[in-house]
Amino acid sequence: MIKILVLQQRYSLSDQKMGLELAKNLSFMRFLDFQDAIPDSTTPWLFRERLKETELLDAIWQELQRQMDAKGLTVKEGCIQDATFITSDPGRSGNKSRGDDARTRRSKDGTWAMKGQEFYFGYKLHNKVDVWYCLIRAIETTTASVHDSQVDLSVKGEPIYGDKGYFGAAARGRSVTMYRATRGPPLSSWDRRRNLQISRIRAPGERPFEIIKTVFKAAHVLVTTVHRVTVKWYSPLLPITYIGSGLSAKRVLSSSSVSRRI
Repeated sequence: MIKILVLQQRYSLSDQKMGLELAKNLSFMRFLDFQDAIPDSTTPWLFRERLKETELLDAIWQELQRQMDAKGLTVKEGCIQDATFITSDPGRSGNKSRGDDARTRRSKDGTWAMKGQEFYFGYKLHNKVDVWYCLIRAIETTTASVHDSQVDLSVKGEPIYGDKGYFGAAARGRSVTMYRATRGPPLSSWDRRRNLQISRIRAPGERPFEIIKTVFKAAHVLVTTVHRVTVKWYSPLLPITYIGSGLSAKRVLSSSSVSRRI
């Protein structure tokens, strides 16, 4: 069933179109390798609802992490934490009901946020990527108004590399965050060089977002709650992490010498 969600997300198929493809698309049949009856168009929706209402999705994710650790793909030199917006339909303004009473396609849980000079409505995906193997180790979905620094995905004793948005925020792990100029004197030349080194380490952490948004076309969602957005985002994250663990591609830029200087 997870494979069905991956195909559905990859080719932007509705539940009805997915049911038709399962019945006639030979490449889908070979990929899924169904031994029993082919699921109908209602099965993906029912499975997503089951994932939303139970802890099965977390169990699947933890099993994937366990398999990666068993292959020796453990966290070696810390992780990168970052976040990106997931836009959604705000709907028309007015006194229409929201929350559980809403009967429209517009987002029930989505909120507004501003970054630079642009406004975003919807949600935000926070993820943690391994520095050495560039594998996704943890994710969390919130509304768009939740600031990056309010979510901590690090674990005790683990170096966590953050951009200026995480400056001053407490972390369970060892925070290695870019400095941000505050009131008073500007950043020194040493601080700017340090920020540049951290930026080089953090650069590969943007790749999962790029693949999810461009290949899987998941930058905009039509689902209406945080829980359903989480289920939808797990669909592209699972294969990206699994394929990455199989390739075990190391970074071109070695971070070992850089991390010791920070």
